[in-house]
Amino acid sequence: MQFSGEGYIIKIRNHGEKSAIVTLVSPQKGKIIGYVNGARSSRNLGIFQIGNYISFNAYARVEENMLNIRNVELVRSHAADFVLDSDKIEALVSLCRLIDECVAENDDLGTFYSVINDFFTHINDGNWLVYYSFFEYYLLDFLGIGLDISECAVTGKRQNLLYISPKTGRAVCAEVGEPYKDRLFAYPQYIADKNYRPKRGEIAEVLAMTGSFLQRNFLNQHNLRLPENRGSLLGLVKTYKL
Repeated sequence: MQFSGEGYIIKIRNHGEKSAIVTLVSPQKGKIIGYVNGARSSRNLGIFQIGNYISFNAYARVEENMLNIRNVELVRSHAADFVLDSDKIEALVSLCRLIDECVAENDDLGTFYSVINDFFTHINDGNWLVYYSFFEYYLLDFLGIGLDISECAVTGKRQNLLYISPKTGRAVCAEVGEPYKDRLFAYPQYIADKNYRPKRGEIAEVLAMTGSFLQRNFLNQHNLRLPENRGSLLGLVKTYKL
């Protein structure tokens, strides 16, 4: 088996003195894992950094073997985008950990890849945290536990949707949800509208909701927890500047 591709580095595990097992997320192949000879050599240290976008050739003698990743070239370096900003590092580590733990090797990412790519593309924009929140929302959808925000679960109405049920993940309209609003999540209006300039409080509400659904509906079943770095993002929203 042999192919060429591009992708973001999301995990690096040292193997021996100078080599590494590298995990990539690729538009062509989804999540792939391969051995890179000399990845930790002084010549390659600038290339093999989490978040960097590389091109590569991959080879395995038989399909069941681990890939050998060769002829790596740096396409876009993102190391400088994160290294001087601890908040962005927290988001990067959380995103990479969630992809690594939630996405199976060689799964077709489909349109979900574009959401991952958007996070890196807009990391230097003022609203970069909004792109992270879109990532978590669409990760739920990719995992098959996405929310139904199209209509009220009780009345079928498509107007005046204000809440999301924490049990079903379905939308609830204002008149139905009002008596129970303290037990419901807020409706993710900016997600529905594809609005990348929401209010600060809306981002916090979406992250609280996506974190809850990810933990209960996926991570718990696999004896996993949300990344520790992810917990700090809710606190970050309080000082986040749009």
